[in-house]
Amino acid sequence: MKRLLILVCIAWLFGSPSYAQQNNPASSPVEPQAPLPAVPAKPSPPVQAVVPVPVPVGPRKPNGPVQKSLVRITATAVEPDYKAPWNAGGIQRGVGAGFVISGNRILTNAHVVANSRYLTVEREGDPNKYPATVQFVANDCDLALITVSAPDFFKNMLPLRFGEIPALESTVSAYGYPIGGERMSVTTGIVSRIDFQLYTHSSIDQHLAIQISAQINPGNSGGPVMQDGKVAGVAFQGYSGDVAQGVAYMIPTPVINRFLKDVSDGHYDKYVDLAISYSKLQNPAQRRFLGLKDDDRGVLVSTVVEAGPSASVLRPGDVLLTIDGHPIASDGNVELDGERADFQEVVERKFKGDSVKLDIWRDKQPTTVKIEFLKTAWPYLVQGHSYDVRPRYLLYGGLLFQPLNLDLLEAYRPTDLRLRHFFEYFILEQLYLQHPDVIVLTNILPDPINTYLAPYRGGIVDEINGKKIRTLDELASAFAETPEHFVIRMIGDGPPLVLDRNKVEAARERIKTRYNVLKEKNLEEQPASKSPQQANNI
Repeated sequence: MKRLLILVCIAWLFGSPSYAQQNNPASSPVEPQAPLPAVPAKPSPPVQAVVPVPVPVGPRKPNGPVQKSLVRITATAVEPDYKAPWNAGGIQRGVGAGFVISGNRILTNAHVVANSRYLTVEREGDPNKYPATVQFVANDCDLALITVSAPDFFKNMLPLRFGEIPALESTVSAYGYPIGGERMSVTTGIVSRIDFQLYTHSSIDQHLAIQISAQINPGNSGGPVMQDGKVAGVAFQGYSGDVAQGVAYMIPTPVINRFLKDVSDGHYDKYVDLAISYSKLQNPAQRRFLGLKDDDRGVLVSTVVEAGPSASVLRPGDVLLTIDGHPIASDGNVELDGERADFQEVVERKFKGDSVKLDIWRDKQPTTVKIEFLKTAWPYLVQGHSYDVRPRYLLYGGLLFQPLNLDLLEAYRPTDLRLRHFFEYFILEQLYLQHPDVIVLTNILPDPINTYLAPYRGGIVDEINGKKIRTLDELASAFAETPEHFVIRMIGDGPPLVLDRNKVEAARERIKTRYNVLKEKNLEEQPASKSPQQANNI
């Protein structure tokens, strides 16, 4: 205390000059002294005027009280185990965002809730975690709807409205919970590109996407990207820092509105597709060869998928000139809503059962065709990721057989070129016509009955006992027969793989017990631990 008093006194004695001049203390008694010679006063230095610097202040909440619409989603998911598909799989936990829309629904990304077993949501200012259920999932466009059954959850929550596609170089704000944070985060950027992009959740679908410079990190997924108080998109993917910096993407409102309209009847029917491949027609010599005018219009059909809606209407060599009245440029783009977009965007805005009209150039003559019933072409699903289903497989004699798909490739990472060829050209070479299921011997559970069979791992089953095997069901039927031996021939050269049926049957329980195999087969992609209602909606 004393030390403090002394410091205070010193501070008072050595106060500012202006303060001392205004408060002169009484003079203390001193002895009189001779007057000192006058010293000319020095001129005072010029005083600089202090100009206050304004602190820039941004607009306060330009999009309104978004915190009353935003929710934090925590998902506990089970990832399928393709190397031991009879197991439940590994448990993972993730955090994402979502926001309330009309009808007491919460919109988020499909990858936030994919393979989930338990969901909880939290709202700003509420310490409680509310269990949530999935209503609809669209893995092909990475969107999902969830809801909360708690009666008071949506009380005082504000549903957000949707806007239009934002203009290039306009400002948008992304809201969410990046890096697992528990409080709302806001990042701002500009719209830098509007284009067709691959949606990495499915790894096969391409839709309209908008590139923004606002930072999007894990935890932002599913959050709204706002402009002028309305939703301009849903944050969903971006590049890591070692690939590109400041590049992120949002799902625009045309994709969102299509999803919401699709599920309005209580079921999601997925995107429809022409199921064709095409080439651009920008080379003048090629255009002259086809008899086309030099008007920079049209694209050349390369492949028509037999399992698609165009199979009976289009054929390779056709030139597509217009689609529903929209002229198709030689680079494959059309004008839509004042923007240039891939001509297949016209089809993307349609639904299952809709039709599309095409003006084409065939055999150097113009004609008009109509595709009456648009649908999803199933072969494309093999080249994309699957979610919320159990892997298909068959285990016989310790040999694990599985249909080829993208998830299988990522689990095993095979180097066999034949296997890679079957995957890459499954559609382009119409391989699915002979092999709807490309059945692969993926793994071998070692046992005395299957010794020395390791060289067959990664092979594709062609026939058993002289009978062609096209599907996993046919494989199961072949193994259900009772010959003395099963002679399994793989695609390519080499001797067949031979199993003694009696020895296999005798070893069945031994193998199941040794490797904890609960179920020897799953022939259908059944929903994994979903309620009947959820299974129908997904």
